Amino acid sequence: MRRSVVSVIALAGSVFWTGIAFAADMPARPYAKAPSLYQAPPNWTGCYLGGNIGAGWTDTHSGGIALFGVPFPFIDFGGSTGNGLIGGGQVGCDYQFASHWVVGIQGKAEFGTINTSNPVAAFPGVTAAYQVKNTETLTARLGYLFGPAVLGYVKGGGAWTNASAAAFAGPLLAEKADFSMSGYTVGAGLEWMFAPGWSVFGEYNYMNFGTKNVDLFSTGQVVAGFGAAGALSDTIAMRIRSQEAIVGVNYKFNWGSPVVARY
Repeated sequence: MRRSVVSVIALAGSVFWTGIAFAADMPARPYAKAPSLYQAPPNWTGCYLGGNIGAGWTDTHSGGIALFGVPFPFIDFGGSTGNGLIGGGQVGCDYQFASHWVVGIQGKAEFGTINTSNPVAAFPGVTAAYQVKNTETLTARLGYLFGPAVLGYVKGGGAWTNASAAAFAGPLLAEKADFSMSGYTVGAGLEWMFAPGWSVFGEYNYMNFGTKNVDLFSTGQVVAGFGAAGALSDTIAMRIRSQEAIVGVNYKFNWGSPVVARY
């Protein structure tokens, strides 16, 4: 029995060492490197929407050209400036071409009332007051990529505003009018993609709405010189120019490129 057990142990040992020797003679398995993840540069082609906030400045100037519908030589009513907080939103689409260039179109609306006023030197005791209530723009923009995620751009196009004009005789509202004006805008800005799908920007815009003839109607609070309530009182030549400096954020629906395997 002891001989049988010893024989079995000897046989098992022989098999064990033979297996080790065989394994040592086998060629090593080749090392396979795991694929790395590669983030492609962002692509600015696509559409976006966002919001903004900032400050606006308005420069107004007016003059009388008619009274009760009867024209007369221009009388300067003077000018004034004002500023205020504005905010709004924008929507647009971009197309990236030639690797570093981006062209696009954008619609933008700003809300917030900017008031201006000045005494009318030609009529002592009368104060001219104006409000620019909001602006809308439709622009084309051309941008250059200073880096894959940094876009500098210029823009230009059409601009519109809703405004009002009024005249006060002392504390009394003598006449008023609500009206709209159209003109042009030019601007420039810088936009930075800080995460896939998201960007922040800062920009400056100048808007010139030209000059428009505006009819003001009497409130009836000051009949002398302004007429009965609802009557056509003054006709003025109204000029409005505005500026704005805003910062904002955009979300682009197909901003950036997907992560792909790179071998």
